[in-house]
Amino acid sequence: MASTDNAGNIERVVGRRIMWRLVLPSALFILMGAIDRANVSFAALQMNKSLGFTAEQYGFGASILFLGFMFLKFPSIWLYEAIGMRKWLTLITLCWGAVATALAFIHTHEAYYALRFLAGAAEGGLSSGLMIYLSMWATERYRASILAIPIVAISVSQVIGAPLSGLLLQSENPFGWEGWRWMFFVEGLPSIALAAVAWFGFPDSPKEARWLNDGERSWLAANTHAAARPAKGQPGRWSVLRDPTMWLCSALWFLLLAGNYGVIFWLPLIVHGLSGFTSFEVGVIVALPWLGSGIGLLINAWHSDKTQERALHVAIPASLAAFALFGAYAAGPGPLGLLLLVIGGACMGSTVSPFWAIPSKLLPSTGMATGIVVINMTGSCAGLIIPWLMGRLRDSTGSFAAPTALVAGTPLMAGVLALAIRSRASQPA
Repeated sequence: MASTDNAGNIERVVGRRIMWRLVLPSALFILMGAIDRANVSFAALQMNKSLGFTAEQYGFGASILFLGFMFLKFPSIWLYEAIGMRKWLTLITLCWGAVATALAFIHTHEAYYALRFLAGAAEGGLSSGLMIYLSMWATERYRASILAIPIVAISVSQVIGAPLSGLLLQSENPFGWEGWRWMFFVEGLPSIALAAVAWFGFPDSPKEARWLNDGERSWLAANTHAAARPAKGQPGRWSVLRDPTMWLCSALWFLLLAGNYGVIFWLPLIVHGLSGFTSFEVGVIVALPWLGSGIGLLINAWHSDKTQERALHVAIPASLAAFALFGAYAAGPGPLGLLLLVIGGACMGSTVSPFWAIPSKLLPSTGMATGIVVINMTGSCAGLIIPWLMGRLRDSTGSFAAPTALVAGTPLMAGVLALAIRSRASQPA
């Protein structure tokens, strides 16, 4: 009994320190990265007319960022493994911040495409690297919760970034720039400043964490799945590519992100088109579904950890999100449509942290890094395809009905696939 109590005390102490020292700072990087990716959806309210962009050109520029993600995903993770978290995170933060700021100075769609691609390339390994890194510190008991905090930053980025972007669009600025240029400039600079947080705040591994004592480091090494090192003779890192579970998880992540990216990159334009509100009013309305998303994510992660069940915590909210988004479009502007948007956002966002608890548990430790990168690359394909496809559907049909059906249909398919993964995981090996 005493030994159990002591282990519980160590787990609480270590978990609290990891939360404050690593998880919350990681969330800050995810938050700023998400703002710099998604603020183009607000820039489009002015930028498209200012530079003469069609809906398809805007959508292609929004999508091409994810092509950069895909090209640099593996090289970025290899660089992380070669030079360690501290140097790697500092380098990519400086690069992505510089590119995000440079978007304020574009004049052609070619420059827009180029900088969006470079932003994706610079930030390509961020989410994968942080997931791999935090997996070294996450015990099974708190796996979904530890991964939830950085992920909820994506929702928080919309709650903060949407009204902020709308406000910057219509505010005066000392340079007399158009609002969308000022917005890119102001929201890009903090990312450059984050490089100092990366340099001073992130130890390369648990053994370098000065805020843990020797006993706590030993306990952490013995109680984290991803921290295990492959023994001699075990399959190598690439063996995970033969694991059907990894590919099922990749497909599920694609479908979950397809719905999320459709909402992120097109919701401001949809709300503006339906309502005629000002940029700031659009920002406030767009923030509401993401506020619901952040709350839903934390509650779902907590309940998933409490029950130690993962797949149903993806399948049920994903399916509910699909019906809510269909309902929101059918209801149109007004209280009911807004309520359904909030519910849809809450349900869609809440799937993410239970999802990451699935591959981080089911994939072998030897192939963990490779599997997480492949899953993230597959998700990047959703970002590459969906915003562009929605723009094409919008141009060809003249309405948002077909794009809405596309966005709402993907979480419904995700719910079905999550149940298939649950069935497979429950089968005897």
